[in-house]
Formats: sequence, structure tokens, C-alpha cells
Amino acid sequence: MKRIRLYWNTLRYLRPVQIFGRIAFRLSRPKPDVSPHPRRATVVRPIHYHEWREPSLIEPQIARFLGTTAALATPSDWRDPQRSALWLYNAHYFDDLLARDAVDRRSWHIELVGRWIAENPPGSGIGWAPYPSSLRIVNWIIWLCRTDGIATETIIQSLAVQTRYLSRRLEHHILGNHLFANAKALVFGGLFFDGKEADEWYRLGIALLKRELAEQILADGGHFELSPMYHHIILADMLDLIAIHAAFGRSCPSDWLDVVRKMFGWAEAMTHPDGQISLFNDAAFGVSATLTQLRGYAAELGIRLDRTDQAELTRLTESGYMRMQRNGACVIADVANVGPDYLPAHAHADTLSFELSLDTCRVVVNGGTSEYGTGPERLRQRGTASHSTLMLDGNNSSEVWSGFRVARRSRIVRCEATAESDRIRVEAEHDGYARLGGKPMHSRRWTLTDNGLAVFDRVMWEGEHCIDIFFHLSPDIQALRSDDGTVMLYKRLDNSVVARAVSSLPDQLDIMASSWHPRFGVSLESQSLRIHGRHTLPFEHTMTLAWEPS
Repeated sequence: MKRIRLYWNTLRYLRPVQIFGRIAFRLSRPKPDVSPHPRRATVVRPIHYHEWREPSLIEPQIARFLGTTAALATPSDWRDPQRSALWLYNAHYFDDLLARDAVDRRSWHIELVGRWIAENPPGSGIGWAPYPSSLRIVNWIIWLCRTDGIATETIIQSLAVQTRYLSRRLEHHILGNHLFANAKALVFGGLFFDGKEADEWYRLGIALLKRELAEQILADGGHFELSPMYHHIILADMLDLIAIHAAFGRSCPSDWLDVVRKMFGWAEAMTHPDGQISLFNDAAFGVSATLTQLRGYAAELGIRLDRTDQAELTRLTESGYMRMQRNGACVIADVANVGPDYLPAHAHADTLSFELSLDTCRVVVNGGTSEYGTGPERLRQRGTASHSTLMLDGNNSSEVWSGFRVARRSRIVRCEATAESDRIRVEAEHDGYARLGGKPMHSRRWTLTDNGLAVFDRVMWEGEHCIDIFFHLSPDIQALRSDDGTVMLYKRLDNSVVARAVSSLPDQLDIMASSWHPRFGVSLESQSLRIHGRHTLPFEHTMTLAWEPS
């Protein structure tokens, strides 16, 4: 019965197109059309592209993805079952064509592209799945537009076959960033080629983008899956789309620049002073370009962005995040629901979690994301205990399960924010634990002043419950407890004092060994402050983090 309830509480949020689309996608596989390719369109000006990626091809037939190095030397390496699906996806993306110093690896790239065509027959294998196909089509087209003399008849024919096949395998059953990537690839193919068939690809791609932009980009500029990493990916996609239109002398839709500017505003608010994204939901460094890199790309395209200092309180109302900053301290708080109900694939159980930076030093963090898949470590990283928030009776605030599933999910039932002369205050409440005995409700209030942050948690209603509150620390921070129960936080680099932490329940405060996962394939040792105890509701706790004002 528990399993049935889990499936019901997951499937009931899906749209019919996702359910029936998945069935149709599995049962109906089109035959690849290998008829001659349309003629090529003329590139009227060099395409702009910002080389932000680190190289992944480290030798002609050796690649490194997600922290794992392996060979791409034989036909079977493209589909090796011993490697993770995400590693194989990366192998089929061909991101290295556009990585830093790609021109130095041009001969490697020409050989690898030729091998891919020979060793991955049309419609066969993981490389022909819609998502890797979409990314590869875009990468190949930008590469061909930037590099003279490499566009062989074999490569051009393969591109046409890939685009035709993709146009009949769109991921309507997944939606979200996958369908966006499909649409982007169709637009690229429609501009790269000329004629009736190419025009059909272009019209289909543009129609999908128009619909998906209205759906996926919220009024505050955030991407609706609520992951800073995927937000940056979609923002880079928009810049790529603007760039490819310019290269072929075509005008892009008139509203795209407004969308891009709104997205930059959201990205600014969700970026820490160290220049990297905040780690809410599925998020990791290195998968997407940084804000600085995206700004550089926009500048190359001639897009003017008004850069203004962040306000002391920034409300991202539609997406559900708050940014507070004052005298060098920056707090980013999650007061969001679990993304779109029909697409919580990249959601974590991180409701009312937060991250804190002092100047460019991260102090309190969320756990990050180092892997996908369906294993126990993936589930642990999605769970509440891996985030700087409160957990009740060992339950996640939202029922994350498998690799990308969520059953019952928390809802924000109240949220208030004020900025006063001497403090900034944000308070919110969610019902994620109301499914437990006594129907408990968790609320949290952050109060930021010139010299500290007070985090006040309250759990209301009835019953006795085991309560854990986690404050995960950056690996750059060392926590040491003094005799009076105060915890001093030091920078590991120079042993200087960053802040002192004081709990209203010092006898229930522990310093625990933990881990931080800022990149795929990376796990760094760290520490966490945990308040742990059994309490009869109502329960209240305050953690005060104090520092010297800047």
C-alpha cells in the first residue's frame, strides 16, 4: 500500500501528454530518413560564441566527464553499460568542440566526429536519444560555422539525418528543459540548412520556443524548475539562439531580449559574492557558465545589460527565493514550492533551507549535487538532511524518491518579508510535515542585521517528534566548540575567526562530519552543526550567527 500511495502521489500531478506521450514514445520509434540533405544556408557573419567550458577531451581517444576518465576508442565505448548514463550522454554531446582552446584539438575533433558517424548508425543507441541529439546538433553547427574547411559531405548529411530524426522524437513526455533543448536544435538545423524541409524545422522549433518561454520563464525571470544551474543553461541557450540568428542574417523574435534581461536579473540575485551559483535543487558548478561568463557572452552579442547593485532585500516572488544582503553578508533563502507540479525531476527536499556568504567566503551551504541516477547517494543528496533546514522524524519535507521523482510535496502557506533601517526579515511556513501525526507545521524566520543572522525555527501543533536542524558548513570553514557551548567558525586557510554560532539549545548541538558536493563527481569533507532532540510540540529554536560588521 505504501508503494501504491507513493506512485499515486507522484503520477497524479502529471499532465496527460506526459503519460500517453511516454507510452507512445516507447512504442513508436520512427525509421531514420537518410535521404539527401537540404542545401546549406549561407553564413553572413561569423558566429559569436563564448568559450567557457573546460576541455573534456584530454587525449585523442580519452575523455573526462563528471570526474571520471575513460576511453572513447572503440564502437562499444559509446554505449558501455559499465559507465553511467550521464557519462555516456556527455560523450555524445561533443561539448569539447566549443571548449577552451578547442582550435588546438581540431584534428582530434575531426577524427572523433567521423568516428561517431561511423560507429553510431542512425537511430541506434543512446546517442540518438533526443536530449543528447539536441545538444550535439547545436555543438556541431556552431563548430562548423566557426571553423573553415571541415564541413565534409558526410558530416552535413549526418546533421540532416539527426535533425530529421529529432523532429519526430520530441520529448513532450518530459517537457521542461529537455523540450526546450529539442526546440533549440530544430531552430539551429532550420537556419543551418535552406529550403522547404529546413523551414519546417525552423517553424516547429520557433513555435515550441514561443510556447515554452511563456511556460518556463516566470514573471521574476526565473526558470520554472527552480535550479540556478538549469537557469544558467537556459539563459545560455537563449544567447546561442540570438547568436545563430545573427550569423545567418535573420531576426530573432522581438521579445527575446526582454526575456534575456529578466533572466539575467534572476541570475544576479541567485549568485553568491564569490561569483558562483547558489546550490538549491539540482545544482553544481561547472555544468553551466558562470554569471560573469554569461555577461561576457551577452556583451559579445551587443546586448546591453543594466547592471545595478542588489537591493538589501530582493524578492523573487514567482519562483520563491529571497536574497538578503547587508554590510558584506549575503543570505539566499528558499521559500519556494517544489517547482512545477508536473515536472519536479530536479527538485530537492530543501524547503526553507538557506545559504550564507560573508564577503566572498561561503559559510552556510546546501549539500550540492555530485551525481544523478537512482542510487542511495543520489537520494541522500536530494533529502532534507543534506540541506540547511529542519527535518522532522527523519522524514523529508517533500517525498523525493528514485532519481527524479517526488510524491507528496511541501507547500509554502505563508511568506512575509520586510526591510527596515536596522534589519531585514523574512519569514515563511510550509506544510510538508502535516502528513505526520499531529499535523505539524514548520515555520522559519531569518533576521539579518549589521553584525549577525538569527534563524528562528518553530514547529507547531501536536505530538512528540524527533527534530533535527542542520547548518551545513562550507569546507573552507572549521567549527570548534568552546566550553560555554558557543561554536567558533574559523577559515581553514588562515585560521581567522569568521563568526560565532550560539544555539538556544546548546546541550542538543553537535558538530558532525559531513560532505559538500559542489561539482559532479566531487565530494569534499566538511562539517555540519546539528541540533538534535525529541520534543513535545510546540517547539522553538534560535541559532544566532554573529560576526564583526564590515
